[in-house]
Order: sequence, then structure tokens, then C-alpha cells
Amino acid sequence: MKNALPAMLTIALVLLGLPLLGLPPPATAQTVGRTLPINGMEMYFESTGKGEPLVLLHGFGGCGRDWQAFSGALSTRFRVIVPDLRGHGRSTDPLEAFSHRQAAADVFALLDHLGIVRFKAIGISSGGMTLLHMATGQPSRVEAMVLVGAGAYFPEQARKITRAAAEHGPRPADLDYFRRCASRGEPQARALAKQFAGFSRSYDDVNFTPPLLGTIRARTLIVHGDRDEFFPVSMPVEMYGAIPGSALWIVPEGPHVPIFGAHAAQFRETALRFLQASPSPPK
Repeated sequence: MKNALPAMLTIALVLLGLPLLGLPPPATAQTVGRTLPINGMEMYFESTGKGEPLVLLHGFGGCGRDWQAFSGALSTRFRVIVPDLRGHGRSTDPLEAFSHRQAAADVFALLDHLGIVRFKAIGISSGGMTLLHMATGQPSRVEAMVLVGAGAYFPEQARKITRAAAEHGPRPADLDYFRRCASRGEPQARALAKQFAGFSRSYDDVNFTPPLLGTIRARTLIVHGDRDEFFPVSMPVEMYGAIPGSALWIVPEGPHVPIFGAHAAQFRETALRFLQASPSPPK
């Protein structure tokens, strides 16, 4: 029988009685930023804290600084590693061709360089789909992960948005979002917008079937908003049914990636509690 976190559940699944963890104020920790040559590009990442490695992966069009609301508290318990994915933030992408599969290979290469074999991780949206590639490609390396607003494939409602971007150009709000982290200015933001539109024609990059999801060995928490504009709420339920031992948290009236703003404190505490929990005994 699977577990589901009690906070803000809208689906009557099995409850996991995890109280919110009272966190101390984040300790001041030194953040170290570096750039390394990885798979033909320059990857920027930041590292802070000590302990077990915890990798934080941002969503498409974002960058590592999206994690500022969480990295301080998480670094009191983990060695937090926050990369900018290929072509995002301060990482380059000479070919201007993003795929989640390649992003997974890049993150593995970074971890190999750092001498990290097993790790825990949180990924939002494209970061979560990158984690799905990692957890299915090298299952023994991912100990636990939290997937936020991730999809197993691109459904029609997501393709409708990306198809409109391909036909009519990016929505102003999307382009402004891409500009926010584009360290190289407008050309970088426009390249991200083009890649985003290209997801309308992408079928092999994100295509995680139930049997493939069934190979995941990581303890997995799936977090999803029931108002997600890209992935319908049926998708995380399907993923919950396919990933062994996974837990599900559906956020009422939650948007795509429902962990910021009013939800930030509860997500921070719940994710930390989940990541620190001991593995469940075999059944």
C-alpha cells in the first residue's frame, strides 16, 4: 500500500501521518559558485552546506536562483548543489538545443566530477522531468526525489500552449520569465523561447511509460497543483500508480509548480521531512 502526504490533499488516497517539521532559522552558510566544462558546454552551479548531497533542479526558462526560498533551510541538513541547466542562467548551450535527456546527462557528468555517486534531489517542471531520466537511466544513484509539476509525457493541453508559441511567438509573460534569468540577455531569452516552442514537436524526449516508471528505485514524492495548465491532475495520479512506493501531494487550486509564495513554508518543511525519512521496509 502506498502513502500520500496529508497536507492539502484533494484525492482520498492513503494518508501518511507526517507532521510539519519545525525548522530552526537557516544558518548562514557560504555559497560557492563555479563553472565547469561539461559535455561541450560551460555549466554553472552553486554549492552550500554539508552532509548528504541534495541536487535542486529548476524548471525550463528558470535558473538556480529560483531555489533561494529553500536552499538556506535545506543547506542546514544537506550539501545543496544547484546547477543552471544547459542554456539557462549562467550555463551555456553552444548548440542551442535543449532536451531533458541531455540535461540529465549533464547533471550526471557534474556529479561525477564532484565525486558524488548517490544523491537526493528535488526537481520542478523540466527539472523534475530531468530527474525522471536520471532515476530511470541510473536507478541505483537516486536515493530519494521530489517531483514538482513534472509530467510523464506532453499531453494535448501542454502541446496546445507550445504549439501556439511555435505559431504565434511566445506569450509576453513567458518571454519576460525567460529574460529574468538570461545572463546573456535577449538572445538567450529568445533561444529559450524557441526551444520551448519546439516541445510541441517533441515526442521521444519525455515519454515515460508505466513500465519504465516502474523501474525507479528512489523514494519519490510527487507534488502537483490541481490547476496545472500543462499537466492535468490525472497525470500525477498515473505516475503515483506506476512509481513503486511513491507518495502523492495534490495542492488544491495549485498552479503549475505550486510551491512558491503562500505554499513555500509548507513545501520546505514537508520536502525536508520526506527527504530525511528512513526508507520504508520492503513489503
